[in-house]
Amino acid sequence: MITMALEFSSPVRSVAVLARESQTNSAAVLGAASDEGARTLKPLNLVERALGNASVGLESIERLVVGLGPGSYTGIRSSIALAQGWQLARPIRFTGMSTVVCLAAQAHAKGWFGNVNVVIDAQRGEVYVARFEINPSGWRETEPLRLATIEEARGIATTPSSAHPATIGLADSGGAAVAPTLIVGPEVARWFPEGRTLVPDAAVLGGLSRGRTDSSSGEELEPIYLRQTCFVKAPLPRVLPLL
Repeated sequence: MITMALEFSSPVRSVAVLARESQTNSAAVLGAASDEGARTLKPLNLVERALGNASVGLESIERLVVGLGPGSYTGIRSSIALAQGWQLARPIRFTGMSTVVCLAAQAHAKGWFGNVNVVIDAQRGEVYVARFEINPSGWRETEPLRLATIEEARGIATTPSSAHPATIGLADSGGAAVAPTLIVGPEVARWFPEGRTLVPDAAVLGGLSRGRTDSSSGEELEPIYLRQTCFVKAPLPRVLPLL
């Protein structure tokens, strides 16, 4: 199966084309493209570049994997709209994936072990925060995704581990090993100078979907957005009297 992954939730948008290797059940990246933070390329331009780098035709794509955030609401909506438009042209399977899980997988691949806090800009003076315990064998979520103020998020940076973000296996006063607390995210340096910048990658997102048998329709894809939707209904138009 040939899969295309779309990850538009961060300042660096990316597209990757992957093929599942039947013998190992792993995902091989055939080609990828990103806008490198400039957002100068439109989504379809990124898709065309990724297909060209993979030497794969549009008709060969059997599944779309879409990063659902949280993150850039405009970017995520763009990827969902692209998926929905694709569905109108040809039948295809969809899989929605969490961006924070993608970042946890990337931290694991980099060997960033310990208590890893994923921090993503939520605008309005808030951030999205989720915590994972990452070790050589894998990762697990220990605190679910939530919204927090910047001040609340700064409380994550505990002493002494936050003071030594690159240190693995600190020791407490009794000599026992203490897992370090790391803070990662696409724009994390804005709030945490000791944080490690980590941008979600479409190739990793697509690889995480291997083995998934569930699929959705384009209409079922929804951004991960923790705020309650609030809108004001426009008043009815005034009827002007005839002169």
